[in-house]
Amino acid sequence: MTFDRAAFIKFNTHLAGVPLRPDIKLHLATDATGLWQKTQDELHAANLPLPYWAFAWAGGQALARYLQDHQTLVAGKRVLDLGAGSGLLAIAAAKAGAAHVEACDIDPLAMDAISMNAVANSAVVHLLREDVIGLDRHWDVVLAGDIAYEPDMAERLILWLEQLAHKGTRVLIGDPGRAYLPRDRLHSLAKYEVPVSKCLEDCEMKLTDVWRFKDAM
Repeated sequence: MTFDRAAFIKFNTHLAGVPLRPDIKLHLATDATGLWQKTQDELHAANLPLPYWAFAWAGGQALARYLQDHQTLVAGKRVLDLGAGSGLLAIAAAKAGAAHVEACDIDPLAMDAISMNAVANSAVVHLLREDVIGLDRHWDVVLAGDIAYEPDMAERLILWLEQLAHKGTRVLIGDPGRAYLPRDRLHSLAKYEVPVSKCLEDCEMKLTDVWRFKDAM
């Protein structure tokens, strides 16, 4: 039996505004705990990863708000939302006037969620269904939220992003203090108190920074 990804998203989510960006509506989990449990059967059986796309994570929320507060950073620019999940940052960039927005995630279910979320927000987002780490496609801005929760992947991502930043790409990272973010190599641009799901973060509010690399061009 074929796994219907769009039907799965619709059944397990509802369109809701993001706390720090209520103007952006996303398909968010109706039952966070229940959806995570479904990874043991439906998603696992379909060989799909955990449903990170179904939540508005703190780093993404903070960075999306930062783009609202500083729209000139992406207006008229070519932008990549890396590890896009729900596509929140891609949609935020499009709403801020980016000329061309791409969203990348290796989870095919996330790609479907991004497409649905973009339509719900009348945003034009181009999907990259590939691993772009190590590539340089001349993006003006790369946006990354909550990328430092797993050591090996965080190290790989940070090395590549730092290389892009020192070549002139504006790299912005939203992070609420994940364990594997090398804060000694970064400069905080802004801090936000972000409402989060207690069942996912074990708290109801996360102090979250928007970061850039030190000494980047």
